[in-house]
Amino acid sequence: MDTGVRPDRRPAIAICAWDPTFTAWDPVEDLSGEPWNPVGARTLPIPGMASAETLAAALSALLAKGECGALLLVGQTAHPDAFRLQMRAENRRLDHSDRLDHTGPGVARATAPAAEIVRALADAGLNALAASDAEQDAGSYILYRILNDLPDGPASPSIGLIRAPLNAPNAKVQLAVKTAASAIARHLAPLSRPHVA
Repeated sequence: MDTGVRPDRRPAIAICAWDPTFTAWDPVEDLSGEPWNPVGARTLPIPGMASAETLAAALSALLAKGECGALLLVGQTAHPDAFRLQMRAENRRLDHSDRLDHTGPGVARATAPAAEIVRALADAGLNALAASDAEQDAGSYILYRILNDLPDGPASPSIGLIRAPLNAPNAKVQLAVKTAASAIARHLAPLSRPHVA
């Protein structure tokens, strides 16, 4: 029976502020209760969790199931003034006592289009830079876990981490996240049409 409802073929991008106390990013713009979506994609808002290990495992599982083609992690930076797009994460345990994965690479590189995101942020009037240094916090730990769990191959999802300066007003954080997500979404392909037997 045809219900008349067409499947949503837009690719999905998960957006997650890993720290549940960081409330500057709110995916719901208005009283509709519907999350904001970038042009050509749909947003999967993922709530932060107190346990970085649990959140990293949940996000890795979401990506492994193919439920989204991209992930943007959102958090804060210890550095002042500029939004920072973190380009890599180090192989360290959450408490920094040792390597997280003794057989994994020492550094994992984010797969999101860094140069394009930084350009888009600048075009939006935001002070932004791409940073090679990994900040020693749960965001870097989660980023490494997710990148290290990705399968090899050309179809790897786009993974990025954007950090807001501590003094950034909520409106600028919202603009930065939307701008970064929109830049990522431009590289996502529509979902394939279902096969009809």
